[in-house]
Amino acid sequence: MNAHSSRSHSVLVINVSGTNKNANIKVSGKLNLVDLAGSERLSKSGSEGIRMKETQSINASLSSLSNVIHSLKNKCTHIPYRNSKLTYLLQDSLGGDSKTLMVVQVSPVEKNSGETVLSLSFAERIRDVELGLASKKIVKT
Repeated sequence: MNAHSSRSHSVLVINVSGTNKNANIKVSGKLNLVDLAGSERLSKSGSEGIRMKETQSINASLSSLSNVIHSLKNKCTHIPYRNSKLTYLLQDSLGGDSKTLMVVQVSPVEKNSGETVLSLSFAERIRDVELGLASKKIVKT
């Protein structure tokens, strides 16, 4: 689809902590900035060799993310976070005491309308997931 795009997910994890010495309280937070590679149909991508394996791996991790989202939406007792490195890495952002914001970028080009519809459908499924309340954890030192 895009010969100039990176064919991988990018994750930047920022851990921040601070201490209020007067109140003897330590607080910390974590910010995950994630850029997911786009899903591509193998038949449409024309990928071969290593590029085809990359595409398959990306599609598998996106499928695992979709399965996790489905499990969260349906409040399943088991959430399959360990099915991919991506979902394992994002586990604390997707479940528990966190806030999550997703921005979906789609192509305005007509030939990519199939992928655009899939991206918007994925965003719609994510929109319906209730993650719970983000909470403050205060540790007295």
